[in-house]
Amino acid sequence: MPWTPYNEERLFESIFDSFLPLFEIFDRLEADHVPFQLGVSFSPSLCFLLSDEDILKRFDDWLNKRIDFLKQELTRTDNAPENALAQMYYEEAVDKKLQWTIRYERNILKTLEYYQKKGNVELLMTAATHAFLPFYVYYPEAVQAQIETAIGAFRRFFGKYPLGFFLPEIAWDPDIDRFLRAYNFGYTIMDAHAFALGEPPASKGAFYPIRTSTGVFAMARDTGAQFSAYPGADCYRDNSRDVAYELPKETLKPFFGNRRTSTGCKYYAHDKSLYDPDLAATKARSQARAFLDMQSERLHKVGEFMPETPVSLCVCDAEDLGRSWREGYYFVESLFRETNASKNAGVRLLCPGKYLFDQEADKFETITPSFSSSGINGYAEMWLDSSNDWMYSHMIRAIERMTELAERFPNESCIKERALNQAAREILLAQDSSWPMMLYSKEYAEYAGKQIEGCLQNFTTIYESLGNGHISTEWLTNLEYDHRIFPNINYRVFRKNQ
Repeated sequence: MPWTPYNEERLFESIFDSFLPLFEIFDRLEADHVPFQLGVSFSPSLCFLLSDEDILKRFDDWLNKRIDFLKQELTRTDNAPENALAQMYYEEAVDKKLQWTIRYERNILKTLEYYQKKGNVELLMTAATHAFLPFYVYYPEAVQAQIETAIGAFRRFFGKYPLGFFLPEIAWDPDIDRFLRAYNFGYTIMDAHAFALGEPPASKGAFYPIRTSTGVFAMARDTGAQFSAYPGADCYRDNSRDVAYELPKETLKPFFGNRRTSTGCKYYAHDKSLYDPDLAATKARSQARAFLDMQSERLHKVGEFMPETPVSLCVCDAEDLGRSWREGYYFVESLFRETNASKNAGVRLLCPGKYLFDQEADKFETITPSFSSSGINGYAEMWLDSSNDWMYSHMIRAIERMTELAERFPNESCIKERALNQAAREILLAQDSSWPMMLYSKEYAEYAGKQIEGCLQNFTTIYESLGNGHISTEWLTNLEYDHRIFPNINYRVFRKNQ
């Protein structure tokens, strides 16, 4: 699908290695009556991918091929040291197929909604295509389109209006404040230095919420409460070493064609020894206990200097858990189990909204947080440097033209309305912050460049067609099918506020 935020292989790996294991944790905790709460944000574009039947069918095929390959790998490694791991990976894949088809009914969003209704998960909304919003605050129609389209998608999938807005890349600019207030979001999340460098600086740092000038509450990601230091343990699985890149192509061809791709068979740890899953799980649980002890000590010390209940907000990418850090889910599950134990009775793990609800809002300081993001050095260089700066002049020109179209054709219907709606889709898709990130990191850079150019070219074709009064119905129909995201989009979201 051209509109996937990553290539399709990466999406399938995320379902298999990240999303399904997350729900397995929820199921185990629920079965053992262990209370748990956490906030989750799925971008609207990802929600549409996870509900697209064609993509789900291709995931089914992908999963079956992986199981078939793992079955062959059992035979190939017979009597070899890797055989026990091959057996484990095969059984895990078969079990996940059963969970996917029977337990979760091929519907990740339905499962997420189930835990939301039980109060275990708080769903935060984010921008429609996860755009880096600070770059577009001087083009309010673009921000408006991202938020209004996302609201429609959130209601479609989860049937409610969200309390919190998760800033894409935790990227904040003071001009975003007015948009959050206009759409009645209760709170958002920023990086710690947005508070530290704010006007005035937050006196309690990242350990207590603040109120922005428009009255939106904000919590800061605690840089001392992140997991980034843990995945590199020597005994953890080396996810960069897949057997697909070591076997002859002839062995892979019956399952994956003429390409090398992840098979899930990763036999070695970071220290080059054979991977020991039991040792790795024990290490993850030990690290979780140490993390909780460290956080408990930090919060206790902070609490000595403030009468309010201090908070330490941890933010992580679900895709990093499992897919990039296999042991990450042992770690997260242990956090909830250890917190429930008596020795950690002084620490509670809560959804952000629940914590805010328990506080006295009149004690929140009013400040203007500074520009910030979760990227390297905390600003915007990952989304704007020599690798990706070329895209923005084209993007801004397209946004100006889209606003012009929305103003020029306010009440269109039939083929013209379809074309205008598709033009709006192309703009939103081109704004995805994943594209400049891929160009910056050089991971899937060629793919990202083609996606940006393709979306902007599609938009330009529609713009020119509307100008000369001729639209190819066949071309538009094919494009609508290829980019069939946001089916209920209304191009008028790009109109100027009167």
